[in-house]
Amino acid sequence: MANASRMSSYQRREQLICIGRALFAAKGFESVSVEEIAATAKVSKPIVYEHFGGKEGLYAVVVDREMRALNDMLIGALRADDVHPRQIVERTTLALLTYIEENTEGFQVLARDSPTTDPTSSFSSLLGDVSTRVGQILEEWFKRQKLPAKNAPYYAQMLVGMTVYTGQYWADRRKLSKEQLAALIVNLAWNGLSRMEAKPTLRFEGGKAAKAAASPESEHEPAEEPATSSSDQTS
Repeated sequence: MANASRMSSYQRREQLICIGRALFAAKGFESVSVEEIAATAKVSKPIVYEHFGGKEGLYAVVVDREMRALNDMLIGALRADDVHPRQIVERTTLALLTYIEENTEGFQVLARDSPTTDPTSSFSSLLGDVSTRVGQILEEWFKRQKLPAKNAPYYAQMLVGMTVYTGQYWADRRKLSKEQLAALIVNLAWNGLSRMEAKPTLRFEGGKAAKAAASPESEHEPAEEPATSSSDQTS
């Protein structure tokens, strides 16, 4: 790192961004002060205000950079057309995990609650855009599989949400490689997708299920055996 007293304006700005990202990731926006940012950078508070106008401005720059990096990875994974839905699940999962692996602090900043009042710049907005694209791909596949296409957006939200939440857990517990974790996520997501019912219902909970369970006949009915697939029969 360049000598603190000899840093150019650009170098100072980059230093403050790096320090801000680390502090926001470790402590959250609300718990970080301009005093702490300045003290960590070994500069006076006016320097921070000069470059960013305050803590909010620095935070906005950090978030914008991380959003751009993550957006490029995810959109790149979803760019190709006419690919198998499983490949989309694999690509999207690996893209997010790659971002987390290479930008752990940035991901921690994005995953925390944002103080911004502009929803278009939020992490949830970006994930919403990704979910929309995944939903469009799933919708076409649902139609070919004779499944209700109207449900595709919900399944897309589930897939993206499951991957993000698991990624947050993995970010602090790197006992698996990103490829190993991606395989686990895809295993659950795809095996569920590939055996979906067109009109799923709750078997043991909910109004109809409760009435059926309470009926006298149900006391003598044997437990339902799991369905056997053709692949199971031939194995």
